Amino acid sequence: MRANPWFRRIIFALVNKTAKKIPAEALREVEIQDMVAEGKCIVRHENLVIFVTQVAPGDVVDLRVTRSKKNFLEAVPTHFHKYSDLRVEPFCQHFGTCGGCKWQHLGYDTQTKYKQQQVEDTLQRIGKVQIPEVLPIAHSPALQYYRNKLEFTFSFMGWLTEEQIKSGADFDRRALGFHTPGRFDKIIDVEHCWLQPEPSNAIRLAIRNYARENELRFGNIIKQTGLLRNLIIRTAESTGELMVILQCYRQHQAIEPLLDYVYEKFPEITSLNYVLNDKGNETFHDLEVVCYKGKPYIEEEMEGLRFRVGPKSFYQTNSAGAYNLYKIARDFAQLSGNELVYDLYTGAGTIANFVARQARHVVGVEYVEQAVQDARVNSEINGVTNTEFYAGDMKDVLSADFIQQHGRPDVVITDPPRAGMHVDVVQRLLEMRAPRIVYVSCNPATQARDLELLDEAYKVVKVQPVDMFPHTHHVENVVLLELR
Repeated sequence: MRANPWFRRIIFALVNKTAKKIPAEALREVEIQDMVAEGKCIVRHENLVIFVTQVAPGDVVDLRVTRSKKNFLEAVPTHFHKYSDLRVEPFCQHFGTCGGCKWQHLGYDTQTKYKQQQVEDTLQRIGKVQIPEVLPIAHSPALQYYRNKLEFTFSFMGWLTEEQIKSGADFDRRALGFHTPGRFDKIIDVEHCWLQPEPSNAIRLAIRNYARENELRFGNIIKQTGLLRNLIIRTAESTGELMVILQCYRQHQAIEPLLDYVYEKFPEITSLNYVLNDKGNETFHDLEVVCYKGKPYIEEEMEGLRFRVGPKSFYQTNSAGAYNLYKIARDFAQLSGNELVYDLYTGAGTIANFVARQARHVVGVEYVEQAVQDARVNSEINGVTNTEFYAGDMKDVLSADFIQQHGRPDVVITDPPRAGMHVDVVQRLLEMRAPRIVYVSCNPATQARDLELLDEAYKVVKVQPVDMFPHTHHVENVVLLELR
């Protein structure tokens, strides 16, 4: 649906009304001052804050206001007068158009410096709790080709860049790639992605080219029509195993020949699957995944433990980085072999099984039933006998009866989703009063909010940022809390 032109005029008028409060010269030759949360940079003008994207601290730019709020504006650069000394040359041809790797224009040391700063600032500003000196951020073992999972989307009408449009050339618009920033319905065709090791790029291009040559219908994201919808590739560097999942809108006689072609061309594929999905979104946790060739899973290995990863399984997307993360969490837990450990938001039981050899017993709790089944299988195939797993809403499972049945934990490890822990779960932790809590987070902001609540009974004694996603603003953080 096209936006109402009157509505658009009202929005632009509101933006312009706020922007007019700033003298025009204040938006020209502006020096970008600092990096803040979510990878945005900041400029301050009197009592007004301007958040700017696509820039680096030290850039001198002209700005165009794109959004207006009571106490801040958002803007984009329209002209660069001077480039920051912090800048480096991006290595990807799709940088600036693709929605990922938005920090490629910054050197890695600069990236990690700002991630460290983000953790420190967030814990102090939002958490408002006393924290020790933050340990130096742990770097990602790899800066390119570090992801073990990528999802690509088919589109019958791919996004063209300004350069492509200006060239006047005729482009095949049938695309298989990533969403452009802020647009769910626009897909940029990707030639080479630096995030996942080969044969990821080769498989994606082979499928795209086969589909083009054989006139298979690429999906229409808005109307939800066509045949080809989504492609997922999962790789396991530790074992060399490889999974491919093809999502189609409907059953069609062309699916099996395509899968046969892919399997023959890439014999290294150990798990080839497809899903029929005509829902309004690409999630398929409630749908049947058909294993067409090979095994219905791949396996990752870590310290001699093997973890099965199925089409619906969660596994940290940076395998080597996850090993760093788990070692830090285990070190913070200070296990001697006698502890009862609660592993909350256990997922497929990766952390639970990873620490089980150093603990007396581990109890894992997870909302997703399929993940709990995976966790039990992972214990079974590794001969781990001192774990047990339960499925259900965390705030409901962690009842007084549950704690009485399993015992008061000596250590709680919690690794919640980006939204952090429900306030009722925090209350359960305060009631349990475990001597130590190890809080692993992918979102320092929600972690800081939870730390403020836990401050009633716990003090923060260690903070360790971990970089799992180079060239993005995302950062993991591990905090050790001890009972006061």
